[in-house]
Amino acid sequence: MTEAQQITMPDPTPETPPLLARWVAAARPKTLPLTLAPVIAGIGLAIAETGSLAPWVALCTLVAAVAIQIGTNLHNDAADFERGTDTEDRVGPPRATAQGWLSAGQVKLAAHLMFALAFLIGLALLARGGLPILSIGLASLAAGYAYTSGPRPIAYGPFGELYVLLFFGMAAVGGTYYLQTLSFGWTPLLTGIALGLPAAAVLLINNYRDLETDTAAGRRTLCYYLGRPRARYLYVLLLIAPVAMLMFSGLPGVTWTLLAALPVAAVLSLRLLRGARAAELNTQLARTAQYQALLVALMLLGFVIR
Repeated sequence: MTEAQQITMPDPTPETPPLLARWVAAARPKTLPLTLAPVIAGIGLAIAETGSLAPWVALCTLVAAVAIQIGTNLHNDAADFERGTDTEDRVGPPRATAQGWLSAGQVKLAAHLMFALAFLIGLALLARGGLPILSIGLASLAAGYAYTSGPRPIAYGPFGELYVLLFFGMAAVGGTYYLQTLSFGWTPLLTGIALGLPAAAVLLINNYRDLETDTAAGRRTLCYYLGRPRARYLYVLLLIAPVAMLMFSGLPGVTWTLLAALPVAAVLSLRLLRGARAAELNTQLARTAQYQALLVALMLLGFVIR
């Protein structure tokens, strides 16, 4: 970060959006399905197996998960600007701090408030789930900060996809399932891993798109070490493997509904293998996030028609 960045924020662009639109951009609402889908999957799996629902617990789980996600997004927005990662050469959507729409201090304060909200809701969930939920909650909050903070941020190394698999898959599904049933099992664990894989694919596409600017800023992601050709093949695996895992994970009800995801996985994979570049990758990223939601919808459909 340059001395100028440390002292001042960039000048707002001539077409500065309204205040609400600036905060919405910083919160990145398009990422929220990645948080909501695995939580909904955990709730649905619990209902399918037990026939009951703890509604207030489910609502608190959803709100806490969204608060952590928004807090992480806000903190990332400010931290990437301070580290010089978000430059004019970046292909992805504009970032609020880098555009000068909000100061880094404002965005970080908002991030802290969202993490505080998640912590307060987590106290209520703690009364329900005890030590396991305390462990998951504290780990999620710590990971939210560590994603772009500290001497070795997760997002700036090769373990970002693993972070996503753990927290947007295993912790989200497994923790939600436990809060509903107060029990663990292999089915929610395997379901969490399966749904974490397409979430990891979203991050892979993000880093694939930003490879040049990330490398210039000293960011050494998994895509940097793999190179684009091998990253493309990993992406294909991250889309196809969840279908097989979910079909053989012991889910209640029918699982053949999940086969409907394969044509979508094939289209997304071919689009990347054929050389999607630049702004096309923004669409690819959004479609990949929708693919995870599709898997959850097909899984829930299997519960209903069993």
